[in-house]
Amino acid sequence: MQQEGLNGSLIQECEQIMLSEFSSYRKQLKLCYEDHLSLFGSFRHHFEEGKDASIIQGALTRNDFSSSRHGNFSEYSTTESDEFEKQDGGELTCEDESTFFDAADYFIESNESSAMLSSINCGESILDNQMQDSSPLQLKRRSKLPEPTEKERGISLWSIIKDSVGKDLTRVCLPVYFNEPLSSLQKCFEDLEYSHLLDQAYQYGKVGNGLMRILKVAAFAVSGYASSVARPCKPFNPLLGETYEADFPERGVRFFAEKVSHHPMLIACHCEGKGWKFWGDSNLKSKFWGQSIQVDPVGVLTVEFDDGEIFQWSKVTTTIHNLILGKLYCSHHGTMHIKGNRQYSCKLKFKEPSLLDRNPHLVQGFVEDNDGNKASFFIGKWDENMYYSNLDTSKVKSLDQLKGASLLWEKNKPSPNPTRYNLSSFAITLNELSPELQDKLPPTDSRLRPDQRHLENGEYEKANTEKLRLERRQRMSSKLQDNGWKPRWFQQDSQDGTYRFKGGYWEAREQGHWDGCLDIFGEFSET
Repeated sequence: MQQEGLNGSLIQECEQIMLSEFSSYRKQLKLCYEDHLSLFGSFRHHFEEGKDASIIQGALTRNDFSSSRHGNFSEYSTTESDEFEKQDGGELTCEDESTFFDAADYFIESNESSAMLSSINCGESILDNQMQDSSPLQLKRRSKLPEPTEKERGISLWSIIKDSVGKDLTRVCLPVYFNEPLSSLQKCFEDLEYSHLLDQAYQYGKVGNGLMRILKVAAFAVSGYASSVARPCKPFNPLLGETYEADFPERGVRFFAEKVSHHPMLIACHCEGKGWKFWGDSNLKSKFWGQSIQVDPVGVLTVEFDDGEIFQWSKVTTTIHNLILGKLYCSHHGTMHIKGNRQYSCKLKFKEPSLLDRNPHLVQGFVEDNDGNKASFFIGKWDENMYYSNLDTSKVKSLDQLKGASLLWEKNKPSPNPTRYNLSSFAITLNELSPELQDKLPPTDSRLRPDQRHLENGEYEKANTEKLRLERRQRMSSKLQDNGWKPRWFQQDSQDGTYRFKGGYWEAREQGHWDGCLDIFGEFSET
């Protein structure tokens, strides 16, 4: 333009027009880039499980996304892995009145490259995926338990009788052979194995899809039972003041739990995730029926999303069968009500097992709005998967009889390194103790409990000796509680009596200040 002899003001005006157009184009590219990454977030749990690779690849190809194009957008993020972590759980959807579908079905059926921007066409904003993750790195966690140093002993009534000969029966505790190398505090965190469902629920709520949010919350509530299949052993009963922390940056969650009362036995927990918080306290009431024991959980679980929406529910009844004779197994039955503080609530019915039942573990239910209108329906099995449909599933006896249902959740594949405890791959990581982690833990953490550690290492005689010692110490907990002992990290609400996390733990951990934390696993004097 200068060579053509145009004046400077005209050249400057043209330059401003070009910069404005380029800026607008950059914004469009950034939106497209964020949208593609939300697709990765939607399928992340599939990638982690190593399945459906061809389907996911087909969805990416149909949406015109390639590694070469991804490189062109690299200026909008610090690293590729940073953005991938921030996008976890971000499923994008567009809801047309009574039409229900999940993101996977939508992406597979769509043949238009513009489908990735469907939420804009529907008048909804693109997902805001700037979720902070404490660490984008994938941590290496163990995949199996240590090899036992002693020969394992089977679980039987004879084990109790033989080990209890000549002892005061009022002071007899169950031998360690009946335990698995996890505490009840760690079992609480095991219920969050599928926390990505809450990540997805948060993202659905952000784009105004309240129905898909509660569907994902319900799937999460059911998924906590999946790990109970074929688990013949019971977790260790924690000591008063015992704690457990779980910092899983690759999942975007931090969990903490503490035993806050001995009589009644109460455990309180608190977890923070990507756009949500989860907390609750629980107590168990049990009834012994000779061949079985019935366990009724007492307490309320709460999920609160960052936008203020809250869902609350209580667990259903669990029955453990064949305590004396036959193969030990458990069942879950009853009705679970998930109550929301906004538009939707839901009801889930866990079917009670029967001798002639050909479809055990069945779960059915529905979502209803504030006016009592049913908006969607559930069907599935608590140990396999959960689906949703806009068709009534109440009279359907199995998923095979229902067409058009969409998958909400599916159980992970079993561990390739099974033991007699039948722990999942996730559960195997919960009691792992590295030297670096040990230096940061308070003396009350479950990983430091000696009988549990000996059991994990297969040192059964040492584990039994330590368990007996700690059981004697545990009997002093009632006196300690009667003398005014209070939990260190949780505080009881004066109105409803529930325990809420009062904070300060992670700050103390960062500074290494554990003043006031008792050495609950050490030696003691009864005087």
